[in-house]
Amino acid sequence: MSGCGCEFEARNAAERRTLRVLLGINALMFFVELGAGWYAQSTGLMADALDMFADALVYGLSLWAVGRAAVHKARTARISGWLQVALGLGVLVEVARRFVWGSEPEGDWMLGIGLLAFAANVTCLALLARHREGEVHMRASWIFSANDVLANMGVMVAGVLVDVTETRWPDLLIGLLIAALVVRGGVTILREARAATAACQRPCG
Repeated sequence: MSGCGCEFEARNAAERRTLRVLLGINALMFFVELGAGWYAQSTGLMADALDMFADALVYGLSLWAVGRAAVHKARTARISGWLQVALGLGVLVEVARRFVWGSEPEGDWMLGIGLLAFAANVTCLALLARHREGEVHMRASWIFSANDVLANMGVMVAGVLVDVTETRWPDLLIGLLIAALVVRGGVTILREARAATAACQRPCG
């Protein structure tokens, strides 16, 4: 029965189930963090919300790629990588805007919402654990979630420091760090997508 394609179909079904859950979690947390970030005047929360939005798009693209040819999966990963890079640059613009115009971030909100987002992303990471060594579109999803967990930890630490120091600088700093983390993840995914594309184009034999 090994040649009937049952294992292939089972893997695709498992990937689809996982990606649908990830898409739902990230879409929900985007709205939660966006609203909280606006209310709390937090660059860190706004950056993390945009990261959630980009991840939701990426998971949607990965869901589309499941069961398709390797070249389509590599193309999906490449689009995902460019989305991450664009997001990181957008966060940098938002940090610069708040640096110039000022902000008064709420540390308690940053800590509370950051903890909620952390729990959501740890759940995503656990769901992706079995797929982390899979094809390029699933490896990209793993990288996104791993970066998100680090970003959430940074937001929580920044929230505590905002309360302790009574300044906005920890919030601006975590915004910069999240932007750098997102851009780095995007570059990593683009590198993997390029390698996957080259492998697809390599002649057999």
